[in-house]
Amino acid sequence: MASVVLSEAEKLYIVHGVQEDLRVDGRGCEDYRCAEVETDVVSNTSGSARVKLVETDILVGIKAEMGTPKLEKPDEGYLEFFVDCSSNSPELEGRGGEELGTDIANTLYRVFSCENSVDLKSLCINPKEHCWVLYVDVLLLECGGNIFDAISIAVKAALFNTRIPKVRVLEDEEGTKEIELSDDPYDCIRLSVDEVPCIVTLSKIGYRHVVDATLQEEACSLASLLISVTSKGAITSMKKVGKGSLDPESIFEMMETGQRVGKSLHIALQKILDEEESLGTSRPKVGFLG
Repeated sequence: MASVVLSEAEKLYIVHGVQEDLRVDGRGCEDYRCAEVETDVVSNTSGSARVKLVETDILVGIKAEMGTPKLEKPDEGYLEFFVDCSSNSPELEGRGGEELGTDIANTLYRVFSCENSVDLKSLCINPKEHCWVLYVDVLLLECGGNIFDAISIAVKAALFNTRIPKVRVLEDEEGTKEIELSDDPYDCIRLSVDEVPCIVTLSKIGYRHVVDATLQEEACSLASLLISVTSKGAITSMKKVGKGSLDPESIFEMMETGQRVGKSLHIALQKILDEEESLGTSRPKVGFLG
C-alpha cells in the first residue's frame, strides 16, 4: 500500500494532535473528509460509481451477465470481485499492486459473504440452470489513504445504480426452455442496498483511534481494524491489519466507534444517492474523466 516517509518530529506532532482530538487537517477523531460520489459514470456497464475522497480516487463498474448457479446455492446468483490497482504510486506497480488488489478482493468477498447483504435469490433466473452473475470491477485510480472505506462506498453506490434486465423463461411443448430478455431499458430490476455494509477503518494512533486516516496518519499507526457495518449499525465482519497489536479494551472501543460512525456514513451516502437519482437525466454528469 502507498505510504509516506515522516520524520520523528512529524510523527510526534500527529500523535499529540490525535491525543487532543485535533488532527492536522482540523478534523476530530471520528470525522470523515468530504467525499464526492457520482453514479452512472461508465456507459457500457449495468451500474457504476466513482468516489473521490480527497486524494483517493475509486471507480467501480458492475456488469450483469448470465451464468450457472453454484452447486451449493442452486437458487441464487452471485458476485465476483476484480480489483485493479493502477495507481500512479511506484509502490503499487507490479507485485505490490497485485498483492494489494488480491487483499482488497478477499476483503470484499468476506464483507459480502453475509447472507443478507445482497438479495442473491433475486438474481436467480431458473434454479440450477441460469442466474445473474454480477462482475464488480474496482479500479484504484489514485491512493491517498483509507482506500477500503472509499471502495466500500463506491461498491454500494454502484450496486444502487445497477439495473438488471427483466427475464422471462419460456417453455415449449417439448419442455425446452428459452430465455427472453426485455428490450425496454426501463423494464429492469433494482437491487436493494439497505443491508449492504460499508467498511469503517479505525487506525490506532497512540492511545486513541481515528477514522478516515490520511497517508500521514497511516504512517503513524501500527494497527488498524476494518469493520463492516450495516445501515442499522450491525457489524458483519472484522479484520485487523498492520504489524502492531490491539488490546481487548481498544477493540471494543473501536467496535463501538465503528458502529456509530458507520450508521452516520450510511445515512449521508443514502441521502446523496437519493438526491442524485431524483434529478433524473437532468443532472450534470462529470464522468470519471472529468
